[in-house]
Amino acid sequence: MLDPRLETFLTLCQTMNYTRAAERLCITQPAVTHQIRALEEHYGCRLFSYRGKTLSLTPKGEQLRDLARSLAYNSRKIEEALSASAPVSLRVGATKTIGEFVVAPLVERFLRENPDGALSLTVENTQHLLGALEEGALDFALVEGFFDREKYQSTLLRREEFFGVCAPDHPMAGRQVPLEELMGERLLLREKGSGTRAILEAALLRRHRSLDSFARVTELSDFATIKTLAAHGLGVSFLYAPVVVRELKDGTLARFDLEGEALSGAFHFVCLKDNLFAREWAGWLAP
Repeated sequence: MLDPRLETFLTLCQTMNYTRAAERLCITQPAVTHQIRALEEHYGCRLFSYRGKTLSLTPKGEQLRDLARSLAYNSRKIEEALSASAPVSLRVGATKTIGEFVVAPLVERFLRENPDGALSLTVENTQHLLGALEEGALDFALVEGFFDREKYQSTLLRREEFFGVCAPDHPMAGRQVPLEELMGERLLLREKGSGTRAILEAALLRRHRSLDSFARVTELSDFATIKTLAAHGLGVSFLYAPVVVRELKDGTLARFDLEGEALSGAFHFVCLKDNLFAREWAGWLAP
């Protein structure tokens, strides 16, 4: 069972407002203040400070928040595990590449092994999923792209090729393309916060370029639209191999690669640090 003072602390971390925290917890504002002061006295440090009228976490407060999130998660999952009547419950987040093109066999395995189990799958971009993980809304996330390795517990699931796609009759189809030639194309790009976009931005940065180097950029959040526009010759894009397996086989899209290094990205299992159930869930994901 989580210390009520830590529950109050975490609620205040979410709201950053004593009044709203009190309303959410159904206690008085002085009670919230008293519990926060009790924690500060116990740990011998300030957890919050005001910058003008804005409430902020101190460095020690940020450290306690990260630790307390894991405590709260583990406490809740232990209660679920010890409840004889409760079915297995799993809340999974996945980035769009994984959620739409990779995760289905894993969901099928879970449902077959746990016929009475409850599973929810949230498909969103990397930054959204990490935020949901921190709020305790997910058990773990399957993400592509980059994240703070110091902040989370993670396991590498697999690596996937990452390459350019275009219409079959496009001049770049099937070629190694110089970066300068690519700059003149319309780039079909995922939204900010997506792992697909982050991989491409990192590759450009290593070549001392950015998305601003492109003549035209069209931002789209839907893979189907990106692939359709590329197939119709209205732009080029960069995607992970699982996203375009069918289109490459059918010949509706063609692959091209940038000259130089071959691009790839990693798919990771990510959860809060010190998650007592991480090994169990990561084992379920193993091939």
